[in-house]
Amino acid sequence: MQKTMVYPGALKRLVEVLCCFPGIGPKTAQRLAFFLLGKTREEVVAIARAMVEAKDKLTFCEDCGSLAEARLCMCCSDPKRDRSLLCIVQEPRDVLVLEQTGKYRGLYHVLHGALSPLDGIGPEELKLDKLVQRAEELKVQEIIIATNPNVEGDATAGYLARLINPLDIRVTRIAFGLPVGGDIEYADELTLSRALDGRREM
Repeated sequence: MQKTMVYPGALKRLVEVLCCFPGIGPKTAQRLAFFLLGKTREEVVAIARAMVEAKDKLTFCEDCGSLAEARLCMCCSDPKRDRSLLCIVQEPRDVLVLEQTGKYRGLYHVLHGALSPLDGIGPEELKLDKLVQRAEELKVQEIIIATNPNVEGDATAGYLARLINPLDIRVTRIAFGLPVGGDIEYADELTLSRALDGRREM
């Protein structure tokens, strides 16, 4: 006969909330819950406050769509960035990962998704008209496509190349040293550095 775990109400609710995080199953949620219970009240409050502060203060950059605490993100507001280069990524977290390589000094454009007709995500949902307008206004010389190497990411990359090529802008796609179907956020810094160096024409 299988035994059922009896949780106190408050612990059960905490585990259920932690299960909402991506990649967190019941067992991991339980470990995290007991980790939090082992902390002082002040430490737990500090963690909770940091989460609320991030939710309250972070927004999306008006130019590139990356995370920001003001109208513009740190990259878009930095006059030292190379404005002739524009790197297109799917999600804001991809910007953070690419920045950690220290190899890229251009600007970004975040799509907030990838083309997926089955999910109702088309060019309009990704606001690709804004991308074209921005590329023309900045007089971009090269656009680097850094979408994920999966079906949706490849389809998006192909669509973007066809959209941008008539603008007489060089279009490249980063090389990948990670398995097909993987995500950029899981790649290490060295792999991403080599991917940027090995980008190819589209």
